[in-house]
Amino acid sequence: MSAPHEAKTRTTAVVLAGGTGQRVGLAIPKQLLKIAGKAVIEHTLTIFEQADCVDDVIVLMAPGFVPDVEKIIAKAGLTKVTRVIEGGATRNETTERAIRALGEGLGEGEDLNVLFHDAVRPLLSQRVIKDCVDALDRYHAVDVAIPSADTIIVTRTHGEDGEFITDVPDRSRLRRGQTPQAFKLSTIRRAYEIAAGDPNFQATDDCSVVLRYLPDVPIYVVAGDEYNMKVTQPVDVFIADKLFQLASTAAPRQADEAAYRELLSGRTLVVFGGSYGIGADIAALAERYGATVYALGRSTTGTHVENPAHVEEALATAYAESGRIDYVINTAGVLRIGKLAETDTATIQEALNVNYLAPVQIARASHKYLVETKGQLLLYTSSSYTRGRAEYSLYSSTKAAMVNLTQALADEWAGEGIRVNCVNPERTATPMRTKAFGQEPAGSLLSSEAVARTSLDVLLSELTGHVIDVRQQDPTRGASEASGFEQALASVLDRQEDV
Repeated sequence: MSAPHEAKTRTTAVVLAGGTGQRVGLAIPKQLLKIAGKAVIEHTLTIFEQADCVDDVIVLMAPGFVPDVEKIIAKAGLTKVTRVIEGGATRNETTERAIRALGEGLGEGEDLNVLFHDAVRPLLSQRVIKDCVDALDRYHAVDVAIPSADTIIVTRTHGEDGEFITDVPDRSRLRRGQTPQAFKLSTIRRAYEIAAGDPNFQATDDCSVVLRYLPDVPIYVVAGDEYNMKVTQPVDVFIADKLFQLASTAAPRQADEAAYRELLSGRTLVVFGGSYGIGADIAALAERYGATVYALGRSTTGTHVENPAHVEEALATAYAESGRIDYVINTAGVLRIGKLAETDTATIQEALNVNYLAPVQIARASHKYLVETKGQLLLYTSSSYTRGRAEYSLYSSTKAAMVNLTQALADEWAGEGIRVNCVNPERTATPMRTKAFGQEPAGSLLSSEAVARTSLDVLLSELTGHVIDVRQQDPTRGASEASGFEQALASVLDRQEDV
């Protein structure tokens, strides 16, 4: 006779958002500050929303700002968040309120896995979450930490003379603590019950409470990530925003050809820049899967994207004939190489009209159609968007604008259900590139077909506000999410050579 199946312990993430924005110089809590188009706390909550091993989420919010978070949750459709509770005056008081809330409704002898996470750590990886939950199968307390790259010194202040070193601990044994910190609810609750009897009780994190008041309970350490940073100082806001901008996001691929056909059959795509290259490949691929496609281009349909009347006419025609527009894609662009001081006014105007004003007009004209279908606008940037280089000033700057336009519109249109994303291919074999650079070594360029396939995956995903890197050797495909920070760093280094 087989043994009875043991019920899985429920896992709740507690997002601690009780801090203020004083150190960042804000009048609002720092967790409400927008980074990469969304409030910091929305990024954090979305991570737990997507975590398969997390069943539900509660939020402890700074006093007076609970309604703000509730609006963010409703707008983003975060279904795992079950409660938003006002936090306390201190970190310890906030945790105690969370413990009380978590204990409500639990039966006799029933326990719970609890992950306490700082709301202002919006770059937490799924790998760390899973490692913490897995560790709770063996241990009752779990911390997350990374080695210290810096030498740590111990100092003492001598009056007005300043600080002096008193000790230099062995760095090999030192770690920098992060969150989440994970516990069995019974363990962290018992630690706080004992701590309540100590008149001098004060702690800045929850593992230290267990360490001090339940010394016999081992605290296991899960390896953290360098990029799981805490947004605390003004410079952190800038760094976090850049990490979001640089980190690759993989669009999930469909299971098989039949899945693509099921999702695209009956859908309408309008592709600007569809005469050749990436745009033509997207059109051909989508048509193969049963979509109705309007591939528009200067050399084929006489459509000039820089002409607002042409854009509006193309969209109106597609809508009149098919009755809907689900996806609008713009791959049109011009690449003119040369020093800005030596570039004539007509060339400058062309670059601005085609690479910047045209996507803006396409976005504006597409809005009313995409509202009806809850569709998606897909734009394209270049690997040079993170660092403008000599003789590419017009191209690089307009492509950087596409990233900002994507993030802004994704936020602006989120409430209407429209998704906006931006694909960032590395150097790709297209007629535009060949015209600018001539023939390049075989195998050194990404194929336009590969970019088209990823573009289709993005269109069929729930992503919005993302910059999706497409690379010849994409580390996000089929890999465990080991190092988003390393991916971002690799992207930066590669882009020193890319256009």
